[in-house]
Amino acid sequence: MQVLPTPERITILTQPLSAAAACPDCGTMSSHLHSRYERILGDLPWQGRPVVLRIQARRFRCSCPACPRQTFAEQLGDVAAAWVRRTGRLGALQHHLGLALGGRAGARLAERLSMPASPDTLRRMLVRQACGGADPPTPRVLAIDDWAWRRGHRYGTVLVDLERNRVVDLLPDRQADTLAAWLRGHPGVEVIARDRAGAYADGARQGAPDAKQVTDRWHLLRNLGTAMQALADRHSAAARRAAQHAPDEQPPARAHVSVPTPAPHKATAAERASQASLARRQARYEEAARLRADGVSISRIAVLLEAERKTVRRWLRLGHAPSWAKPRRGGVLDACVAHLDRRWTEGCRNATQLWHELAGLGFTGRPTTVRAWAGRRRKDELAETRSSAKCGAFARCGWDGDTDEAGAGRVARQPPPARRIARLLMADTDALPEAERGFVARLLAEAPGLADAIAIAKRLNLLLRRKGQESLGKVLEDVAATQLAEFAASLRRDLAAVQAALDTPWTTSPAEGQINRIKTIKRSMYGRAGFALLRARVLQAA
Repeated sequence: MQVLPTPERITILTQPLSAAAACPDCGTMSSHLHSRYERILGDLPWQGRPVVLRIQARRFRCSCPACPRQTFAEQLGDVAAAWVRRTGRLGALQHHLGLALGGRAGARLAERLSMPASPDTLRRMLVRQACGGADPPTPRVLAIDDWAWRRGHRYGTVLVDLERNRVVDLLPDRQADTLAAWLRGHPGVEVIARDRAGAYADGARQGAPDAKQVTDRWHLLRNLGTAMQALADRHSAAARRAAQHAPDEQPPARAHVSVPTPAPHKATAAERASQASLARRQARYEEAARLRADGVSISRIAVLLEAERKTVRRWLRLGHAPSWAKPRRGGVLDACVAHLDRRWTEGCRNATQLWHELAGLGFTGRPTTVRAWAGRRRKDELAETRSSAKCGAFARCGWDGDTDEAGAGRVARQPPPARRIARLLMADTDALPEAERGFVARLLAEAPGLADAIAIAKRLNLLLRRKGQESLGKVLEDVAATQLAEFAASLRRDLAAVQAALDTPWTTSPAEGQINRIKTIKRSMYGRAGFALLRARVLQAA
């Protein structure tokens, strides 16, 4: 053996010490030398420099006359496999780099560690290892869920062993035939936990007819919430009437003072974009309504409008395009507004002093938050002063504006969004504030049939949360007589899986956690890798 160091690399000249080698076909030991050749292998670095092995390998003549192989090359055993250009220990380390970082990032780190490899080489090593490795044992309890290559366009399927909490396999789509073929190739699955997708239910029935299917309770609760939101959408007119009858919180304006018409509000760029989006959705709804009135099917309308069938059906049931208006979120100052209003009325206009007072009461916000509130308050007072001056000038000139019988200053109230209404209806009435409790009471008075549906929905909600003692069949029988009959019918079509969700502890929640890991790996590859590499990284890292 000879070591030849250079500033760029370290070269080691060596040769095997054995005098004979075994034929790979017949296994006969032979010492008849045929020829020599040089084999170059990369090895682990030393002192920050790559190491290259230049091995004087040999070819032998087979000593067995009946062997069809006349010559053969001696193998290097655990040092390196046939035809490879690196030792086994270097290949294992590069494989782990590609497994952790992917192709391009792994190649950059390998270069810094003096183990250079191209991104394509790392990817090939991962895919080759995944294809040649042994399949994991067939799980007894399997969770099935979908994950998005591109949300709304392309999806795959992840299979998770719930007893070991590890990914078993990835499927390139979420079709029933693909899942059924995998289950037929891996017999032995006894329990299948899934969401309520029809494709997964059909695939499980075809591929593992003896397995018990379990619907995830979280998806059942979500479906119930969606049904309640659709119910609130159908009663949007009653919600508007209930909101209009709310007690006016603003004091009525003086009868003898006329309020001039305020200047039109200049919409911001975001508001203009939102209005344009609403106009486009309304135009699509009107086209869908026209086609439906002409007798066109929901499926055909969805194809013509390039929309989902569920979306078209929901919009037609709603009667207009959804506004997608989100309720205002509470701010950090909401709990301190009463104190700020009182101190402002008392004459304290120093924002820093107000912040120190709030900090003494437990406020954790920044001084800039209080300063911004004080600035808005000053602007409101200035605008109110100018408005009062204009009103006085108009009154002195004898101008009389338009007022309604209830007095000027009344603002038309908008009902809460459908999601908020659904939450109010499902909440405990005694725990709601007075204003929201009154809104719920007025809404139930406007829609008499809604109260029965809410009562049954609360019973079903308790049952799905395993807090009720009723039987599922009795609750579904009562739901069928309410406005949630369509939702009850969908549960009856999957009754065995829904009942298993109440009786067994299995859920698809571990699969959701694995999906987050899949998304992290997929995004780290910047969309340049295909399904084979993603599957290899997910399975080998599991």
